[in-house]
This record gives sequence, C-alpha cells and structure tokens, in this order.
Amino acid sequence: MLVMTTLADILRGVENGVFPAPDLSVRVVPAPSERESAVVAFTGHIVIAADVSPSWVAEQIPVGDLAAPTNPPFLTALAELTGRHVSSNDAMFLAPAITNPGKRAAAIEDLAVLSDHSHPRVQRALECRTDVHVYGDVRGGVVIIGRGLADRIECAIELPDAHHNQGHGRRLARAARALIPPNTSVWAQITPGNAASVRAFLAAGYKPVGSETLLVK
Repeated sequence: MLVMTTLADILRGVENGVFPAPDLSVRVVPAPSERESAVVAFTGHIVIAADVSPSWVAEQIPVGDLAAPTNPPFLTALAELTGRHVSSNDAMFLAPAITNPGKRAAAIEDLAVLSDHSHPRVQRALECRTDVHVYGDVRGGVVIIGRGLADRIECAIELPDAHHNQGHGRRLARAARALIPPNTSVWAQITPGNAASVRAFLAAGYKPVGSETLLVK
C-alpha cells in the first residue's frame, strides 16, 4: 500500500469517469481535512483517507480481505487511533449538472432561497459542510447544496411525509443538478436501507459509484 495522491484527486477523477483501478488494493491517503477522515470503497479498491500509516493499516487488515476496512472492527480501531467516531456509512451517488438552460430553469422553477436555517436537516448540513445554500418549495420540500468531503459539491433533500410517493423526491434531487455550476457534478450520500431515497435519486439521473464511512471528532 502506498500513500499517493489525495482523496480530492480521486473524487475529481470519478466525477470525470476515471475510477481507481479494480486491483483489489487498499490505498492510504491523508485525511481530507481536520473535520473528517473517511473510508471510501469503490469496485475492487478501498481508499482510507486518514492520518495513519500504511503499515498500521496493513496490520489491521487480513491480506486480500477488501471487506475488512468497511467492517466494525477496523472502523473502531481507526476511530480510536485518530480520536474520532463513526458518523455515517452511506452509498455514494453522483450526477452531472444539468447544462441545458431551459432544463435548468424548469428544474428549479418552484424553488426559492430559504433564509431560515432552523430545519434539522439544514442544521446537520451546517455542521459538516461549508458554503451551504438552502432552497425550498411551496410543498415544504428542501434542497441543500454545500461543500463536503474533500471539498466536493454535495446535496441533500427533505420532503414532508404527506408528499412521499408522489415523485416529489425525484424533482428535488433533479433540482440539485440545476443548482450547481454547469461544468460540475453533485454527490449524494444515501443510507443503503433508505430505498425510497435511492429510487428517487436514481430516477433523477444519479448513479451509484461507491460507499463511504465518515469519521468525525
């Protein structure tokens, strides 16, 4: 295992369709920020973005066991060593910005900037993201855009219970693609068990690209 490149480099590559080689390896790179460390899994390739040595990682993981870095024993050891705790374990979804001006306008026509940041979902975003922007619609839906892991653009959505199963989540997820610059991409982190959210983001043009576990102080 070699310390090479950065998590930001890897994620930018994925945004451009360049994935780490599925070579069954575990790569160690520096933590992307003081705020968080991460274990990011791609097909046949694991990235441990934490301020730990490759030799320490090698001691914790049985040779050839790509499941080990995402399992509780390793994550617990990593959290203890770095003075952090596991914050989330999500599937990563990615979509490019909507570039057609007409389609961009249509995707966000029902949204307005929200200055009230008291919503619990917004409060969570403010704790783990920078450059946070919040938008809402008349049905109570919320779209949050901000800079998260390794400074990537991330989104989150929230909708009232009364509007579930009506395509509202799909519309909000699609709107996020029109709220970012045309030459960028947006990431979404979804708990694998949240099947409704997974379906909404897939229908909005997002693709699953891997998984991530975040460790924070």
